[in-house]
Amino acid sequence: MAHGKETPRQKMIGMMYLVLTALLALNVSKDVLDAFVIVDEGLTKTTKNFVEKNQSIYKEFEQKAIENPQKVTKWKDYALEVKKRSDQLYDYMQQLKFEIVRKSDGENPEAIKDGQILGMKLKAKDNLDIPAQIMVGDNNNGKGVGLKANIKDYREFLIGLIADNAPTIKESLNKDLDTSDPPVADGVIHTWVSEHFEHLPLIAVITILSSLQSNIRNAESDVLRYLYSQIDASAFKFNQLEAIVLPKSNYVIRGDSYEARLFIAAFDTTQPPRILIGSYDKKVLPDGTIDYVMKGSYDSISTFEKGQGVYKVGAGTIGDRKWGGLIVLKSPTGGADIKKPFEASYTVAEPSATVSPLKMNVFYLGVDNPVEIAASGTAADKIIPQISQGSIKRVGPSYIVNPARIGNALITVFADQGNGQRKNMGTKEFRVKALPDPVAKVAGQKGGVIAKNILSAQTMVVAELEGSDFQAPFRITSFTVSITQSGFAKEETSNNDQITAAQKDLIRSISRGQRIYFQDIRAIGPDGSTRNIGTIDFKIN
Repeated sequence: MAHGKETPRQKMIGMMYLVLTALLALNVSKDVLDAFVIVDEGLTKTTKNFVEKNQSIYKEFEQKAIENPQKVTKWKDYALEVKKRSDQLYDYMQQLKFEIVRKSDGENPEAIKDGQILGMKLKAKDNLDIPAQIMVGDNNNGKGVGLKANIKDYREFLIGLIADNAPTIKESLNKDLDTSDPPVADGVIHTWVSEHFEHLPLIAVITILSSLQSNIRNAESDVLRYLYSQIDASAFKFNQLEAIVLPKSNYVIRGDSYEARLFIAAFDTTQPPRILIGSYDKKVLPDGTIDYVMKGSYDSISTFEKGQGVYKVGAGTIGDRKWGGLIVLKSPTGGADIKKPFEASYTVAEPSATVSPLKMNVFYLGVDNPVEIAASGTAADKIIPQISQGSIKRVGPSYIVNPARIGNALITVFADQGNGQRKNMGTKEFRVKALPDPVAKVAGQKGGVIAKNILSAQTMVVAELEGSDFQAPFRITSFTVSITQSGFAKEETSNNDQITAAQKDLIRSISRGQRIYFQDIRAIGPDGSTRNIGTIDFKIN
């Protein structure tokens, strides 16, 4: 095992090797073999996550190369070569797994489906001979020798891409892709190949190959992040330049002013940009790069606050307004200016009222629905809301709506203009719905595997409303506990949320591997409706 600080993933893999070593002197039980299947599935998921993350970095390389091919092409080419060699080595390991499975289970095994190995479908999980025949060989000339050489070549290729000023990455690659032989123990000499593939159950060898594949994708990820960081290493100290438009509001009342702030993200205060307002043309230069040129008459921003240009223009006639321009920043390398186009829009409108739900876009029965209400040109204490059904009342700076029935509710906002006069500022319609069904839980679980002692210690079934901003109280009113024992179904019912003594007796009577069901679970919600919220299916561990 590697020395020094290890990641949790590396510690897990190291522990796996210790378990494998211990198995050499044991008759491997089915449970242990199945445990390797679980480890293999976990490694496969981890590898899939690496692939998805790596793919997003490749897309970033493509985008950067479009924006500035002269600066990015070299690093993108390195990245694509990393992808090519990573895929080749990963696919080679996958083919080795397929070969081992087909040698043990036949040419058309159930365990191979859609390019993946289904561990639970393997018929010869405990076979000790076939993996060694293929990977070690009769005279240490098996395919494991070629695999070791390929990993070594891959490791040296990746390390060759890393500069000497990044020793941490090189150390990580050496650890993840280590192919050195283990030290002599008790006078016994092992090679890297024999350590990984000899005297081990077939499912263990499959798991080890999955671990090596995960290491490949992890190393690929480390090198990609390094290569991407080199794109701007000699230029800007931030990794993106993006034109940002931050208006105070996109909704402007006639007679007021529209105001927006424009800036470059990660802005360098020692080098303020030029902000040009007007129309521009996009041009493709002979070298393939993109340039932008202002056309016709245009304005420039002269007001800056903390590096942000301030654009302010009066709001005249009602309607939509579009505007845009270029943000120009001098290149730190002395090359051509960096130009970022931007576009924005705003609307000039008549005075109106706004009713904004604070939690959901609908109202729910039986719970408080908070909303914020504002009316243009009207102080908060002069706003008078009315609702077509249910009630609405002010609580602090907001309002609470309690609808009376399912359907629609209209909120009309009036402005108190004094002398008993009110002005209608607008109406907004909302849907009114019943709360969604809650989820029944025991011991915080909705089902699955549970230890018998944990289940025996529980006293009640609870109903929780998941995926909602509301913490609505649902109360369990009844449920039935059911088991099958000696071929006969047994069940006991509770008429509240408590687990009865008879139900506890059923729980205590079941054995490991059996299933127990909490079914016909009913709950009453804050709106008074009773819901059947389904079944909890537990398997006793």
